Amino acid sequence: MTGETPGAALLRLVAVMDTLRVSCPWDARQTHESLAPHLLEECYEALDALESGDPAALRDELGDVLLQVVFHARIAAEAADGTGYTIDDVAEGIVAKLIRRHPHVFADVTVSGPEEVKRNWDEIKAAERAEAAGAPVSVLDTVPFGQPALSLAAQLQHRAERAGAPAGLAGLRGDPVPAGEGGGGAGDPLAGGDGAAGGPAVSDIGAELFALVARAREAGLDPELELRAAARAYRDRVRAWERAGRG
Repeated sequence: MTGETPGAALLRLVAVMDTLRVSCPWDARQTHESLAPHLLEECYEALDALESGDPAALRDELGDVLLQVVFHARIAAEAADGTGYTIDDVAEGIVAKLIRRHPHVFADVTVSGPEEVKRNWDEIKAAERAEAAGAPVSVLDTVPFGQPALSLAAQLQHRAERAGAPAGLAGLRGDPVPAGEGGGGAGDPLAGGDGAAGGPAVSDIGAELFALVARAREAGLDPELELRAAARAYRDRVRAWERAGRG
């Protein structure tokens, strides 16, 4: 509402969620596991609204995403085994993370531009992971493998690239890594994914798809969004064909 302190509606959402958790039979029986499909679905619906160019639809879908966050936090607050947390804990966690990873804003670090901000973020994040693990960790350890395959491939390549990994590692056809990019030659442990290095064998189609992801990234494109755009174009063609009598 006009004139309210920013965030006042968030407090009302928390209060409504508390009431629903107690008074609604459906809300009362939900768990993290039962809500998991909704969390994924609402994120996809928000992305769909974003792509539609409809600001009102995006606003509504972001509300549904926010509901999932509040709902999960409300469930977590009920834990009696010492693992619980509240919506305030969730908010404080991200506040602390943002402050910690923006020393050029909240401390005395100076940066030359956005790229240096990204590098600092990655370095701080890597240091946090190493401290938490008590030992060095891979830059890929926190990449979620539950995401769609195209975005997964893009994120793996992006993380590896920013860590300085040679571009030749993305060649998965079993060919040696090009000279000067981490090795090469028969028996090279960095050769492509033919299973020789302990990894799974990769089909030609899988290797081609992975290479297409690399091509999209080189062109400054998001492969997931590009395929979604192609899917929408195909949908429109099929609908036009249907309207024309399927002739």
